[in-house]
Amino acid sequence: MNAIFTSINALNQDDFTKLFGALYEHSPWIAQEAWKARPFQDEDALLAAFRDVVAHAPSDAQMLLIREHPELARKVGVDETLTAASQNEQSSAGLDRLTPAEHARFTTSNETYRAKFDMPFIICVRLSEKDHILNEMERRTRNSADEERRAALAEIDKIAAIRCRDVLKALETKA
Repeated sequence: MNAIFTSINALNQDDFTKLFGALYEHSPWIAQEAWKARPFQDEDALLAAFRDVVAHAPSDAQMLLIREHPELARKVGVDETLTAASQNEQSSAGLDRLTPAEHARFTTSNETYRAKFDMPFIICVRLSEKDHILNEMERRTRNSADEERRAALAEIDKIAAIRCRDVLKALETKA
């Protein structure tokens, strides 16, 4: 086990939650629960603990987690619940620089998706480009509710893994 994970394993629950609580949108409860799985030998073990918490959460908690995510391509400043991480991720995919036609397509697609599933469309935007995101949103609108809940949770896992790697890189830089 390297020094980073020795220090992570030594954190109390509050400090662990402060460090990793933002991996999942407005859901620090996931980090609070994952802390109980210590010691973590490496990044894979840490990520597995987070995934296990989400996978074993009651379906209403999973849906709340999904609903905590913002709609994509919202105008900056309109959605005050947009976290800094979400804002940066959406910007990295160009969602803050849409043409009026692209914004209209996102708005329509978001409305159609939300009307069908009663949740925001979730995709790991750091692994996608705006055209792919729009095409996926339109394609996934054809999914069943169960398929889409599973797809949303899988995308949330991808988002959390990338955010976790960012935290770990920051810790390595400090070390």
